[in-house]
Amino acid sequence: MFNNLRLVYITTKSKAEAKEIGRQLVEEQLTACVNIIEGMESIYRWKGEVQHDQECILLAKTPYHNVKELTQRVVELHSYDCPCVISLQLSEQEGHQPYQQWLIKETQKKEINYEIDDV
Repeated sequence: MFNNLRLVYITTKSKAEAKEIGRQLVEEQLTACVNIIEGMESIYRWKGEVQHDQECILLAKTPYHNVKELTQRVVELHSYDCPCVISLQLSEQEGHQPYQQWLIKETQKKEINYEIDDV
C-alpha cells in the first residue's frame, strides 16, 4: 500500500511558538501529530549577515495531499518573514503500518452533514 506520507520539518523562534503552531495544525487536521524539539542552535546567513540563534524544531507528520495547505497555514501563523518549512517523503516500507494508518485516519477532514427540517 502506498500511503505517500511526509515529515514536515519546521523551525520556530521558541517553544511557545512551536506549541501554538503545532496545536493549530492538529486542530485543523493538517497533521495527526507534531513533535517539538527545544534547544536547537542555528547558524545561517540572513540579509548578508551570519546569524546564530536558538530555535525549536517542529516536526509534523501528514499525508502528501495536506502539505501545501499545511505550509500555507504555517506561513500565516509564523513570526518569521521566511519560515523554514521542508517536506520529506517517508517510506511506508520502513515504518510501522498501524501508525501510518492512524496518521492517515486522523488527517481526514470530517464532513459536516446538516439536516434541514421540513417547514
